[in-house]
Amino acid sequence: MTEIHQHAGLAGEPPARRAPRKGVLIGVGTLLIVLTNAVIFILPPLLPIIQAQYGLATVAETTWLYTALTLGGGAGFILLPRLADLHGDRNASVAASAFLAAGALVPAVGDSYPTLLVGCILMGFGGAAQLLPLGFLRRNLGEDGITVGVAVLVVATGVGIVVGMIGGGFIVETLSLRSFFAILTAVCVATTIACLVAIPHAPPAERNGRIAVLGTVWMIAWVAAILLTLTQGLVWGIAALVPLVVGIVGGIAWVRVERRSTSAVFDVAMMKTPLVTASCLCIALFAAVNSAFLLLLSTYAQISPENLRPEDSYGLGLSALQTGWLMAPFAAAFLVRGTVLDRALLNGRGVPVFVIGALTSASGLAWLALAHDQQWHYLVGAAVMGLGTRIGYAAGFTMVQIAVPEEKAGMAAGVAGTSMAVGFAFGTALVSGDLSASLVPVVGTGLEVAAKGLYGTGYWLSGVLALLVVVTVLISRARSGRRIEGVLFDAHPGHQ
Repeated sequence: MTEIHQHAGLAGEPPARRAPRKGVLIGVGTLLIVLTNAVIFILPPLLPIIQAQYGLATVAETTWLYTALTLGGGAGFILLPRLADLHGDRNASVAASAFLAAGALVPAVGDSYPTLLVGCILMGFGGAAQLLPLGFLRRNLGEDGITVGVAVLVVATGVGIVVGMIGGGFIVETLSLRSFFAILTAVCVATTIACLVAIPHAPPAERNGRIAVLGTVWMIAWVAAILLTLTQGLVWGIAALVPLVVGIVGGIAWVRVERRSTSAVFDVAMMKTPLVTASCLCIALFAAVNSAFLLLLSTYAQISPENLRPEDSYGLGLSALQTGWLMAPFAAAFLVRGTVLDRALLNGRGVPVFVIGALTSASGLAWLALAHDQQWHYLVGAAVMGLGTRIGYAAGFTMVQIAVPEEKAGMAAGVAGTSMAVGFAFGTALVSGDLSASLVPVVGTGLEVAAKGLYGTGYWLSGVLALLVVVTVLISRARSGRRIEGVLFDAHPGHQ
């Protein structure tokens, strides 16, 4: 697999240049990633007060908030990183932060369910700001740019997830919704100003490139159709198959057209580079495992056993804030340095790194499948899961980045980010379906919750997803090996 480094385009990149205000630039990148992930994960603890305050009749209406975020994010992941390549890192980062600010301002001013939906779409689109540091750190930190950019992305993602969960719990206990969105607006405005001041204004990295409008709109449409099915499948039932079929057919047709296009949305040569397509699939699988774990943990932890019949009793009875703290080891594991693994990735040995991450995640999920009824069980499982996910994300984003020259860093981040968004939606849908398979009543209410045994099943299903990473990279390596043998055979046809 050493061919990856040789064909990655690194040798043709501009000479390493010294980044102005390196620490400040890393700080702004960290802020963008933490903020965008916190916005996404701050919503779960807020759902009960959103439903009560806006008088929503069903839980299904609250799930549209996730759908709005996801659909907005699907468009943002495709467009914003590419805009950074073509119109400059600072312009794209300021625009993304401005979308976040506008998305928070709309419900702060409107204070209604419709304005919250609009705000979620805008915040979802601006949430793609989490991918932009990969581009501007790589372009400003010289030869260390890829390693530092991926490390910042991975670490800040873990921190942002837990900050969001803890912050959401704190807000539920102390603030009103309107106050929360007003504060979030101020934070996003400050982030916009920080991007404007700290990110160097340089000429576009790809001066002669352009956005393929038809291909981009087409891709947003079929990705959105699939995400819509994954987020609303349980609510719509059999009707959800319609957008799923449309999305799959549209995606297959899009791929066929893109392969022959002279202005493809994503560089066809990049996708053909050994392990790149497999890396995107692995990113999706790790994201699915990530979302499944978070949903299983947060749901089980916040159920109070005294609210269920004795024969159905389970749960930890924790508040949203306490549940957030229970996930702290997950974020802490993201802080672990992976110098040896990073060196292996840059030397083209991505397969063993993916395998290590997958097996680590699978072991954490197997532990939780067998032991998930005590707080310390989750503390151990969260730490192992955090480490495995950190390794997987680092491997995926690094392998995609080193497959392209510096001027296409945004495009590479976009395809990886889109894979992550689809994977996250799939993992959420998978676990939601599992937890809906058998329900038990909450005493004294008309509500129902998942039966206890479904949590173990959910962890085992998630473990299978983790092991599919191993299958994916091994198949990719075998196919690459056959391709190389075919090239050698064509070059020496007389050799027996």
